[in-house]
Amino acid sequence: MSEPGAQTLGELKASGYQSKPVKEELRQNLIMKLSRAEPLFPGIMGYEATVEPQIVNALLGCQDIIFLGERGQAKSRMVRSLTSLLDEWSPVLADTEIPEDPLHPITQAGRTLVEEKGDDAPIRWVHRDDRYGEKLATPDITIADIIGEVDPIKVAEGRYLSDELTLHYGLVPRMNKGIFAINELPDLAERIQVGLLNLLEERDVQIRGHKVRLPIDVFIVATANPEDYTNRGRIITPLKDRYGAQIRTHYPETIDQEIAIVEQEANVLALSDFQVNVPEFMKEIIAEVTHTARRSPDINQRSGVSVRASISNYEVLVANAFRRALVLNEAEVVPRISDLDYIASSFQGKVEFEAMEEGAEDKITSKIIQAATKSVFDQIHDLHDLQPISDAFNEGLTIEIGEAVYAEDYATIIDKIPGMADRITATTPGTRAAEVEFILEGLHLNKLLNKYAVSGRATYSG
Repeated sequence: MSEPGAQTLGELKASGYQSKPVKEELRQNLIMKLSRAEPLFPGIMGYEATVEPQIVNALLGCQDIIFLGERGQAKSRMVRSLTSLLDEWSPVLADTEIPEDPLHPITQAGRTLVEEKGDDAPIRWVHRDDRYGEKLATPDITIADIIGEVDPIKVAEGRYLSDELTLHYGLVPRMNKGIFAINELPDLAERIQVGLLNLLEERDVQIRGHKVRLPIDVFIVATANPEDYTNRGRIITPLKDRYGAQIRTHYPETIDQEIAIVEQEANVLALSDFQVNVPEFMKEIIAEVTHTARRSPDINQRSGVSVRASISNYEVLVANAFRRALVLNEAEVVPRISDLDYIASSFQGKVEFEAMEEGAEDKITSKIIQAATKSVFDQIHDLHDLQPISDAFNEGLTIEIGEAVYAEDYATIIDKIPGMADRITATTPGTRAAEVEFILEGLHLNKLLNKYAVSGRATYSG
């Protein structure tokens, strides 16, 4: 539907408008996007060959969907992006409490309006973004919040309790002709889940025993954590049975996907007076830290390790490099290995540790960072090519570096270490400094160098 024009029911009919159920609307627009090879969910990466085909199948089959996945798997973003498959503008009756199809009103107020005013009944146009509503499931939610309740003010005004006009509609009826999402569905009380059964099967709602049947036209989507959904059994079986499609989300399967998401989402401000250069190996280490944590027995895997861990770690990494540039009055902002110590605060806030001993969190974090650094180093460098460097340290060479050392000082360090200049590919002082630290740390993690670290400075020796 293009830019709205009709303002009355008569004008809408004259325009040739034909109403259709919201699921059919989603389906038709999906088919159109697929035929044009347009991206279905821009900004959501890593799901093209896994999750996306399942969503397409569910929408083509006009099925309600529940997304299962750990935290930080873009479930909510995926749900909200479904609005892009709605018509840009949709007509509804102008003077009714809930959005109603002008050609097929469902409430007494809507039917009365059309009967009394006929083709002069006013309509308004609703943008696709306003046809989406969501609710986080919490224990205090009531049926009145979701479905509706008798409005005591309307009763006080003289209406009878049996009068449908005494009703105050809840969130679901107010999303008629749209999409309604329930986040963390298993946290919804069982008695509230029972209230959703009719909505998902018969597509109607019942309020406080009133003989009122509202054939709600709404696309129902839900999200849940698999731990809650399957192990704790907090979703009633009949409700689970009524969802047409159960789609499992996942974390990025590759380091490249993780990095792409980080680069898209990280809040790294443009620094006009500074040149920000983040070496690719530093990005890979940040992504690998998260992937290593997802495999670690010391991390609670039921809780998951969100992509937000990568994003926060990356932001802290760049922030510390920026702090160094400010303190040392350098124009180049380049994260180094020595900056990795500072991501502990962001990382530990994003995971749940299995061990509860005093100081265990710091040890586990350090172990994960070291494992990630070694993994990236081993993929990039061949230890045989670095033999001259390790030989020099075995012959008594000692080097001190640190996160507060000037980038220019690393030129002297490069000259001091035999074979180091041959292995450096970077061209700016900051990136060369980062590469030196990466090589020295990699040799240490491969047990070819000794390292003594204290107060932000590290000494490497043979």
